Amino acid sequence: MDKKNARLKRAARTRYAIRSVEAIRLTVHRTPKHIYAQILNANSTKVLACANTLQKSISNELTSTSNIDAAKAVGKAIAKKAIQSGITKVAFDRSGFKFHGRVKALADAAREAGLSF
Repeated sequence: MDKKNARLKRAARTRYAIRSVEAIRLTVHRTPKHIYAQILNANSTKVLACANTLQKSISNELTSTSNIDAAKAVGKAIAKKAIQSGITKVAFDRSGFKFHGRVKALADAAREAGLSF
């Protein structure tokens, strides 16, 4: 099993557990250049809020879109959008990525901005 398939297997395991609880889900995806966050409803059919480093409002204030500062900006933005939509509690789906570095920075920034998970 290669690295990508192992990550996808971990992600599927986590998503199955979140789906069984029927919780609103904050999902994170990272690439070498960007980081993306979405809040999906309980049955994963509708995107309730999204933020990423491709958005002009976020990328204009960053020096790089691929570092921890960028992840913190995305975390604050997704939390702000979620709270405006009336969402305060979510389940964190890290998409099989390790909980460190940019993924952890995004989660911590979202928690500081008012989301609970």
